[in-house]
Amino acid sequence: MPEQNIIVTGAFGGIGHACAVSLLEEGHNVSAIDIQPLPQTITDRGERCLPLSIDVSKFSACEDAVNQTVNKFGPVNALCHFAAIHSTKNWEDVSQEEFLRVQEVNVVGSFNIAKAVAAHMKEHNGGAIVLTSSGSVQASGVGGGSGRGGPAYVTSKAAIYGLNRSLARSLGPYNIRVNTVSPGATETPMIAEYSNASRDAAAVRSMLGRIGEPDDIVDVAKFLISDASRYVTGETISVSGGGSV
Repeated sequence: MPEQNIIVTGAFGGIGHACAVSLLEEGHNVSAIDIQPLPQTITDRGERCLPLSIDVSKFSACEDAVNQTVNKFGPVNALCHFAAIHSTKNWEDVSQEEFLRVQEVNVVGSFNIAKAVAAHMKEHNGGAIVLTSSGSVQASGVGGGSGRGGPAYVTSKAAIYGLNRSLARSLGPYNIRVNTVSPGATETPMIAEYSNASRDAAAVRSMLGRIGEPDDIVDVAKFLISDASRYVTGETISVSGGGSV
């Protein structure tokens, strides 16, 4: 993939961190975004890395991040959006405040960063956007507990399916492709609270008999922002080892 200017959210840890590091190692310019201060594995990457601390649930912050990226690197070619928060509480225990906050970050945040990036891409001959859903929408219940995604999280990730299709149809005429990756259980901080039984069940659910690694999802995201996927848009691609089938 030729050198690109790419925004990666959720870069503090997990899949977003792995994505930012992989793209930097390949020689791309990366704006690495997270609400938390980024680790040295990101910040020590020199002039090709622009670390930014923002809250994606705030549209003005997303606009500012895009503007800073353009000022440093030039036109944005791609967005890989992984920023999200988890919720494991069941229907009986989750509060309205927690439910709304998860939607605010996971759904509104996806809308905000995509809208801010797309407004710029429309003026520069297109680009590629990758959002993130979750295999829990298809393969798991919504009860929560034992570290698994509860109703607030699963609802937020289900919404990305619709957002993806709507954005792809709206932005296609501007040569902006929008796709979504839908990871199964992946070795990230988000599954740190999994019980041993939940981990075993997740591995068994995969046809390949294991929990995913961040790079399993990163490689698909990189395909979706590359020219190899130039005729792919509006798709949600499961990266779950067959666990969502």
